[in-house]
Formats: sequence, C-alpha cells, structure tokens
Amino acid sequence: MLRHAGNNIGGPEREDISVEKQGMPLKNSNLVASSTLTKFYSVPSVFITCTLLIFVISTLLFLHSSPQFHSTSLIFQSSLRTPDEFIRVYVAELPRPLNYGLLEEYWSSAYVDSRASSDPDHELGKANFPKSLKYPPYPDNPLIKQYSAEYWILGDLMTPQELRKGSFAKRVNTAEEADVIFVPFFATLSAEMQLGMDKAKFRKKESNEDYRRQREVVNLVRSSEAWKRSGGRDHVFVLTDPVAMWHVREEIAPAILLVVDFGGWYRLDSKSPLNGNSSDMIQHTQVSLLKDVIVPYTYLLPRLHLSENQRRHTLLYFKGAKHRHRGGIIREKLWELLVNEPGVVMEEGFPNATGRQQSIKGMRTSEFCLHPAGDTPTSCRLFDAIESLCIPVIVSDNIELPFEGMLDYSEFSVFVSFADALTPRWLLSHLRSFSNEQKDRFRGRMSEIQQTFEYDSGHKGGMGPIPRDGAVNHIWRKVYQKVPMIREAIVREKRKPPGVTIPLRCHCT
Repeated sequence: MLRHAGNNIGGPEREDISVEKQGMPLKNSNLVASSTLTKFYSVPSVFITCTLLIFVISTLLFLHSSPQFHSTSLIFQSSLRTPDEFIRVYVAELPRPLNYGLLEEYWSSAYVDSRASSDPDHELGKANFPKSLKYPPYPDNPLIKQYSAEYWILGDLMTPQELRKGSFAKRVNTAEEADVIFVPFFATLSAEMQLGMDKAKFRKKESNEDYRRQREVVNLVRSSEAWKRSGGRDHVFVLTDPVAMWHVREEIAPAILLVVDFGGWYRLDSKSPLNGNSSDMIQHTQVSLLKDVIVPYTYLLPRLHLSENQRRHTLLYFKGAKHRHRGGIIREKLWELLVNEPGVVMEEGFPNATGRQQSIKGMRTSEFCLHPAGDTPTSCRLFDAIESLCIPVIVSDNIELPFEGMLDYSEFSVFVSFADALTPRWLLSHLRSFSNEQKDRFRGRMSEIQQTFEYDSGHKGGMGPIPRDGAVNHIWRKVYQKVPMIREAIVREKRKPPGVTIPLRCHCT
C-alpha cells in the first residue's frame, strides 16, 4: 500500500517487501570431490587440461586487444535486456490539489468549455459527479483527453507494487535510491482548465489559476534537496499539452520533459518563409532528444483489429481544421490542392461527440490518412489513423515521433516532404503507385504495434496493471535510456569551478 503524507501525492510507500533467497548445501559433497580428483589427476588429463587453458587464455588476450571485437561487444551488451531490468522512480511529494484534487475541481465545476461545440463532460453532469471517488476519471472532453498521458503514468506509479509486476518502472521510497524523480503535477489539465474557463488570461499571470499552480509546483520542487543535488536533471515532468507550464519553462528546462513534439517549444517568426530554418526561430527554452522523450497522444477513436478490416473505397482522408498557425499554414495549401480531387475526402472538424462517427467511418474506409502539421508538427490524428489501420501520410520536413529506435515508422507510414506535397498532382500519383501487397504489409505492421500507443489500463482511476507492451512502459524505457547521460551531466556540473556558467543544451537531433 502507499503512504500519503496528509493530502499529498508522492513520497515513499508504506512498506518495502523484500524476498531473501537461501542456498541448500549439496549432499555427499566430500565424496564427489574425492572421486573427481582421483579421475582428474591422471597424466593425460593434466596434459590436456593445461593445453586447453593455454589456448583459452591466448584467445581471450587476442580478442581483448582487437578494437573491432571490443566495439562489437559493447554494442551487443548495450542491446541486451535482462528480465529483471527496470527504472527506479521516486514520486515527489506534491499537494493533492495539484493532481487528483484538480480532477475533483474539474468534475465539480459548472463551467462549459468555451472552445468546444459540445462538452461531453458537461452533458454527463459535472455537478452530479460522485465526489467520494479517491481517484476520479480523466475528462472525456477530446480537447483534454488527447493529452491524458499524465493521468496514466501517475496511475501506474500509485498502483500497489504487488499489482505492478508488468511495469518497467519500480517505485522506490527515497530520492537517493532513485534513477529519476517523477513530478506528479497534472500540468496539461491545469492549462486546459484555464483555457476552457478564460482563454484571454492564459498568457497573463494576474488572475490566472494555471500560473498560480505552476508557480506552486516550481517553488516546491526547486526547493527540495533532490533538485539541489542534481540541478533538476533527473526530474521528470509530463508536458503533453504544447502550452503546459508555459510561464515557468525556463525554470524546469534542465529536467526530463515528456512532450508530444517540440512544436510548442519553438515558433516561427511571422515574417519567415514556410520552411523557416533555425535562424528564423524564437526559442522559448531549450529541448533536446538527448534528454527529453517524445510521447504519443492518447488516441480518440476505437481500435480496428486486422481481422475486422474491410475493403477501403477512398484513397485519401483528412478531418481537421483547415486554418492553423505557424507551420500549419501548409494545411490550407494542401486543402486547396486536394479538396476537389477524385478519391479524396477533406472534412473540417474534430472527432468530438458530433464528429466521432464521421471520423471512424472516414478512417476505416480510406487507404491513406493525411497527417499535415497543425499548430505543432503532430496531433492525435496520427494515432487515430494507426488504430484505424489507415496508412498515415506524414507531410513534414522535420518531425519528432514517439519511441523511434524502438519503432521504424517507415514500415507502416508514408513520409512526404513539403515540396513534394505542394507539387500539383504529385501526392495522389505517389499514393496510387503503392501496390495492394505493399498496403497490406503496412496494415499488417500497424496491427502489430497498435498496442504500443495504448495508455488506458482499463481500471477505474487509472489504478491497476498496465498493458505490458503499452505506452507507459515504452515511455519509461525511453527515460531509462537517458539515465547514463543524466548521471554524467550531474557529475560534470559538480566539478564546475565556482562562478562558471555553461549555456543550456542545444537542440540536437
């Protein structure tokens, strides 16, 4: 069971169960040894044994001196994964109103999300939602649900250890024994509640409840001994919403950030061309694939299994907003090129309560699903397409995708540059060039990796065993890969002479 300090979430567990293994002595060990020695110490046996020893030692010395063998063995060792491998995670202590208490506030409030045409949570009756639940559900509002990673990651860590046999993350009782420290703040929910209630105040600090919560989290975390020891480099924040923790990003920049892409961390200058280079970018703060982890959106449409797949009549399908900002300008250009083409369906809207069935039908009856940039390079549309076995057509010159290195997206997706996509008739001609065998192979591979993007454990409150091959475990495996680099950075920081400053990390890919 877990211990909660007052109304705080995090800290050590109540008990730490350990199992000691005891060895059993061999019976008649002296008799076995005596018999073996008598047989072994004959002259021929000694000669053969010495010859073998000389050969083995010579071979080991040769291989050890060979650079090729040395590098190959390192690569081999780094790829090995033992069954008992895991990442040790300590959950920082934060007041309950910054996580599950925030959900209670959401469900008990009477406001309707001003950005959505319909609010499924309001229609269910927020004011009548049971207040006795210790771990309330995450919102069904698709504008918020698509960012629900924070809920499922914390839910796994809050599950009693005896139910977490399939979890790659092992919760530990102290920060000192942890590989990383998880900060249990529902940053996305906080931001989305502010945007839904009063979007005009979001960029301001005055009368902004989201900023108040951001400031409370940063003050608590940065004042802890764990942060001071590492400079925050081993702390983990979930920031799936591109605007989460907007006002305090500079202060948490050294930490490990779980983000859906880097689009919310850079913006193109309004006077820059469509394909603006790095010199046109205004940096909010620095993010890097060296330390941060790209995580998937939560998909919104139900999974289609390969055995349920039927004949698809449409070549290319897209449903989404036509007009977007920054990099999403390409949407308007693609819309103009494709909207009247035969075999193409272009629909405006979002897969919310009113457009859900339309989206399901569109993706399940189309060979390819278009995935151009919006306000940021990625969206939940990509993962809806994968769950619908609709081959993603990713239009981007530079995009970050979840779990690369574990997954090869070229095995089930089509990648297209901006220049090719905007060349009249090129895109449709390219898609028609794929044979039925190629498309079946793409869908077959998609069916194999659909589970990779599954967050939902199927248990109330997010508590309970998680999918072993699902999104939460993949995220922790990715964080685990960062641990050696994090430890090195902490050591390097310790030996830095007083008064010396080192620039923040570059944007490395």
